[in-house]
Amino acid sequence: MEKLRTDAPLFLLGALGYPAIEILWRGYTHPTMALAGGISAVLLFRINRGLARGALPLRLLASGATITLIELTFGVIFNLGLGMAVWDYSDLPLSLLGQICLPYSLLWCLLALPFCLFLSRRPHA
Repeated sequence: MEKLRTDAPLFLLGALGYPAIEILWRGYTHPTMALAGGISAVLLFRINRGLARGALPLRLLASGATITLIELTFGVIFNLGLGMAVWDYSDLPLSLLGQICLPYSLLWCLLALPFCLFLSRRPHA
């Protein structure tokens, strides 16, 4: 029950925040991005708790890598597997299957900064 009390608000935050970032960045989003955002927020919380004593750059890299892995997973399922064509990064540098690319992976590391800073200010459970 305690996990649900922690995870539910985080999931909601990510489910609202991730699509909002996409809308601000490219002008639209897709409903699957709410699910990706919710999962990302919960995992970032756990990663940052696990690396609480780690340097901020390490936490940012771990956070960006986690979001990138979620995007790859969602891209393979929804774009490649189900043919939904939610996004295609094939034209961007260092793209993998058109689903992730280095520039956006680095951007996710930077966008994780407010989340990581917020978590570092909260008392540990």
